[in-house]
Amino acid sequence: MPLLNILKITASALILASSSSIHAAEKFRVCADPLNPPYSSKKQDGFENKIATLFAKKLNQELEYYWFPQRIGFVRNTLKSKIDENSDQFKCDVIMGVPAGFDFTATTNSYYQSTYVLLIAKGRGWDNITIPEQLRSLPLAKQASLKIAMFDRGPGTAWLQNSGLLDQGVPYQTMTGDNENNTAMLMEQALQKGDIDMVILWGPMAGHIISRNPTAYKSLPMKSSLNMKFDYGMAMGVRYPDKQRKNQLNQLIKENQAEINAILKSYHVPLLDIEK
Repeated sequence: MPLLNILKITASALILASSSSIHAAEKFRVCADPLNPPYSSKKQDGFENKIATLFAKKLNQELEYYWFPQRIGFVRNTLKSKIDENSDQFKCDVIMGVPAGFDFTATTNSYYQSTYVLLIAKGRGWDNITIPEQLRSLPLAKQASLKIAMFDRGPGTAWLQNSGLLDQGVPYQTMTGDNENNTAMLMEQALQKGDIDMVILWGPMAGHIISRNPTAYKSLPMKSSLNMKFDYGMAMGVRYPDKQRKNQLNQLIKENQAEINAILKSYHVPLLDIEK
């Protein structure tokens, strides 16, 4: 073989090896809330943590987190924020859970579809409720005793209003501003104390409460209608120009859907067929 060809082959091999090393050294950099069960925590025991770990392993990359409370301004302060004013590097590259079609990021295909549920504490006189609509036709005296959590936003409050049950609502804020408890944690505490007997809650959050005491609650799915939607697809968020990463994540979702579903089910997340 001519020496020139040998040198070309050697040079190509070195370039490929170098490229492979760079790829292996890349990090799977995730933006996440440090205290947001069942999604994420610094202990990395949330289901979004587990899925991030799965993807990093599949990519042969190191998993790295940038932690920031998931409040108003979360995307601006994480995914769209650079490490410093002199750097081109952003603080993180992926948000593991955003609504499909979310305006503030480009979104992948949905990797799960869930629904709001009516979560009822057992043993408080409501065990005979088998569908949420029964609450609308309760005797007035029974209806007056109802204590159901009501949030400042979300379809649950709209459903209570349409059902004539707004006066029975106990108000809570969707974004708590609490550094020690997220909404799921606060709802669990309120249910345990008897401040409320039930709540219309997003499925993954309800699943977290159920996982803490599986026999203490009844969970009834809320069904969407033409006028009110309760089920939503959840995707992953990336920066709009980052098409390569979006395509990569879509491929990972497609190839690992069974494992993703197994993780979600282990967290008692109610799963529906993903809308295409």
